[in-house]
Amino acid sequence: MSELVPGGNLPLPGGALAVRVPGPFDVCALVTDDSGRVGGDADFVFYNQPTAPGARLRGDTLTLEPGRLRAGATRVTVVISAAEPGTPLARLPAPTLHVTDPRGRVLARFAPPAPRQETVLLLAEVYRRGPAWKLRAIGQGYADGLAGLARDFGVDVVDDDAPPQPGRPAAPPAHAPRSAPPAPDPDGFLALVNPARAAAGSPPVSLDARLVSAAGAHAAAMAAAGRLGAEGRDGVSLHQRVAAAGYAYLTVGEHLVSGPRTPTEFVDYCLRTDQARRTLHDRAFTHAALAHATDVRSGTTYWTALWASPLTPHGLARTTAEVVDLTNRERARAGLRPLAVDPPLTTAAQAHCADMAARAFYSHTSPEGSEPWDRAAAAGSGRRTIGENIACGQRSAAEVVEGWMNSPGHRANILGPAFTHIGVGYAGGGVSGTYWTQLFGA
Repeated sequence: MSELVPGGNLPLPGGALAVRVPGPFDVCALVTDDSGRVGGDADFVFYNQPTAPGARLRGDTLTLEPGRLRAGATRVTVVISAAEPGTPLARLPAPTLHVTDPRGRVLARFAPPAPRQETVLLLAEVYRRGPAWKLRAIGQGYADGLAGLARDFGVDVVDDDAPPQPGRPAAPPAHAPRSAPPAPDPDGFLALVNPARAAAGSPPVSLDARLVSAAGAHAAAMAAAGRLGAEGRDGVSLHQRVAAAGYAYLTVGEHLVSGPRTPTEFVDYCLRTDQARRTLHDRAFTHAALAHATDVRSGTTYWTALWASPLTPHGLARTTAEVVDLTNRERARAGLRPLAVDPPLTTAAQAHCADMAARAFYSHTSPEGSEPWDRAAAAGSGRRTIGENIACGQRSAAEVVEGWMNSPGHRANILGPAFTHIGVGYAGGGVSGTYWTQLFGA
C-alpha cells in the first residue's frame, strides 16, 4: 500500500478500482481526454448522474473500470465538495482518499494538505500512460465552487432559475443541496412512530432513502442467515451498510428484532422495551428507516429499524467540544488545569478516527505502523510528549468520556498533569459504528 503525497503517482493494476472518500463529502468525477475537457455532459459523474461508461458512483465510493471508459477518454479527475452546500472544506474533517482493488486490497491512501476557504478539492486523477493506467495525487483547492469547476471542464451548467433541458440532467449549481430522493413509506412507519415521539416531547423524524436501502440490505442478510445479528454472513456490519449507502452520520441507533408480523407489532414491541423505547424517543435523531425480510425456511420475519442524524460541520464541532469540556471537568475535579484545544492534534485525532472507520481496524497503531506521535508530527504538531485515548461503539460524548474515566490507563491520560493541550476526533461507520480519539500533548 502506498501513502501518496501531492504530485505522487502510482501504477495501477488492471481491472476495476474503488475510489472512496469517507466523511461529509460529495464525490464526483470528470471523464476527459488529453485536452482536459469533457466530451459532453454525460462525462460528469455526480449524485444526480451517478453512472457513465466505466464509472459508477454509489455513496462515498466511485468504482472505475478504466478499460471500459468511453472512446477517447484518457483521464478521470476525482473531486470532492462539502455535502452541506457552501461549507468551506476547512470546517470539515480532513478528507482521505482510499483506493482498493476488486479484492478489497488497499492500493493507495492520500491525505491532502488541509484546504482553506475552498468548497471544492481536486483530489486525484486516474490517467493513461501508453497502455497502462496510473493514479496521481493532486490535493488542489478550487475557489469557484462545483459549478465553476464543471464549466471549466466543459460541462454545460444550468443556472438556478433556468428550466432544465429535456432529456439530460442538470449539473449542480454552486450551492445545490445534496439530498437523497424521498423515501416512500408503504408500511406507515412514520404514522406509528412520530405520535409516540411527540408524546415524549421529541420532534418528528423523516424517512431517508439511504437509510431505507441499508436497513433493507441488513434485514435481508439476517433472513438469509436465519438469525439476528449486527453483522451479516458476508462480514458486513449494519453501520458499514449505512456508510456504503452514502449516509454520513453524527449519531445512529438501531433495532434488530425477529418475530413481529406487522409494523404495528414491531413498534409496539419497541415501546414495551426500555432500551428500544429510549432509542425511539431520542431527540437527537432526525431520520429513520424500517425494513423487514422473511426467512423462507422458518417463516420468521426479521426487522431492521435505523435512527440517525446526519454529520454536519456544526454537529461534529459540537460533539468534539463536548468531549473537551467533559475532559476538563474531570481535570478540574482533580485540581488540574484545563487542556487547550490544539489544531494539529485535532487534525491528527480526526484523521485517525476516519481511518479506523474506513479501514475497519481499531488500534493505536495503523496498519502501516504509524503511532500517535507519528500522526501528531505529520499534522504539524511540535508537542514533545504525546498521549492517546481511543474508543469505539459509544453513542455520545458523555458515554465515551465516562468509559475512559472507568479505565485506569485512559484515566491516567485524561488526568495527566504534564499535558497542556488536546485534540479530539470522531467518525461514524466501520464495524463498530463510532470511533473516538483523544490526543494529548505537552
